[in-house]
Amino acid sequence: MRLLLLEDEVQLRTALASGLREENYVVDESGLTEEAVYQATLTEYDVMVFDVMLPDGSGFEACKRIREAGVRCPVLFLTARDDVRDRIAGLDAGADDYLCKPFDFGELLARLRALSRRAGSTAELQIADLRLDPAKQRVERAGTVLALSAKEYALLEFLLRHPEEVLSRARIAEAIWADESGFDSNVVDVFISYLRAKVDKPFATALIHTVRGMGYVLREEK
Repeated sequence: MRLLLLEDEVQLRTALASGLREENYVVDESGLTEEAVYQATLTEYDVMVFDVMLPDGSGFEACKRIREAGVRCPVLFLTARDDVRDRIAGLDAGADDYLCKPFDFGELLARLRALSRRAGSTAELQIADLRLDPAKQRVERAGTVLALSAKEYALLEFLLRHPEEVLSRARIAEAIWADESGFDSNVVDVFISYLRAKVDKPFATALIHTVRGMGYVLREEK
């Protein structure tokens, strides 16, 4: 799942982003309201996590603006402000949940899972005999559980969310590696090969196909 993290405290943002990536989230980071609003309206996210107090405004303002722009992605606020009036203001701005600092990372993960379930982004994904359960982060093919790395899992989930659609290397890179500077586009080909070794090669039919000059597509060829 793809997540937008708006937090201006660099040390906390880095720690949270790192922990979330280990849990197979694709994380885009921002420390400014304007930047986050731009990203939120440009990219399709499964969930967003916003701090409240920011250098150029507030998470409340950011949430209100993206709601006015038609973005319906679940938003969770992280804040040190525990006053009931602040919680009401956040919910009125369009937030879906509210977690006060300091918080337990396990509770954050549980709340994100709950928001995703409500939004329907944890529905099981399937093509042919390949199944991915986002709620359990479990992948099976023909009844065999597949052990994937975090990036392999994120790549497969992205392919499964766009079945039968030819995806360019640039689009895949933007979805999976947008947060990494100095990214080499050849890495997409490398991880596709890793994924094929686990998803396709042990089984009778291939599901991941190369479309020459265009990219890759996940489909069942009959």
